[in-house]
Amino acid sequence: MPPTDPAAAGRDATSGARFVATAGAGEVTGAVVVIDVLRAFSTAAYALAGGARHVYVVGRVDEALAFKTTNPGTLAMGEEHGRRPPGFDFANSPAELSRANVAGRVIVQRTSAGTQGVIAARAATRLWCAALVTASATATAVGAAGLGRPTYVITGWSASEPGSGADDLATAELIERARSGLPLEAEATAALVATSEEAARTLLVGAGHVDPEDVALSVAVDAFDFAIEVTRTPLGLRLDRSGPG
Repeated sequence: MPPTDPAAAGRDATSGARFVATAGAGEVTGAVVVIDVLRAFSTAAYALAGGARHVYVVGRVDEALAFKTTNPGTLAMGEEHGRRPPGFDFANSPAELSRANVAGRVIVQRTSAGTQGVIAARAATRLWCAALVTASATATAVGAAGLGRPTYVITGWSASEPGSGADDLATAELIERARSGLPLEAEATAALVATSEEAARTLLVGAGHVDPEDVALSVAVDAFDFAIEVTRTPLGLRLDRSGPG
């Protein structure tokens, strides 16, 4: 089993994949998969499934607001400390994005964990964002890339919170099982994430910032048949659908 603490992050003895915290992502090359199941990359997946043209990721709230100003018509989604910042059009909410009309729209996303992991993984040869809703498609994309065993960035890991990131770790393990041709254990993984400490904390944030359906939508394993790959562009880091979806 992979380690459950970022200080012990390393290689999974079974598959050879690596699991690292965001702090250890900067020098990682090859195939890199950044995990944030509650809720950043679940939210991004629902936005892309709803027809969003592009999703750009940034590290700070002021960057997201500046992106909106310099790119008229852009929508902002995300959170700071779990809450929708002033000036953002959407919270970091899969449920909200599943209902929103974002077809053809450009979105900029800022979150406290997920987008930080994408920015940190600056040396990745190819880079994906993933959650349970895109799990098998991500595994297929990583395998097709031909870059060998991947590194998973567990964005929920925190050195100051032992045992944190169990939801993201479980998601990474499921993707790695899919990549390795093993049974997914989808039901057990979904239950683990849905009952995790992070899920409980998320649901307590409150109305306007979290929808009661956010966790349920986030644990819908393989809800979508596309992966989300990161493309480096002049405008910044862009999340693109890849695969049959």
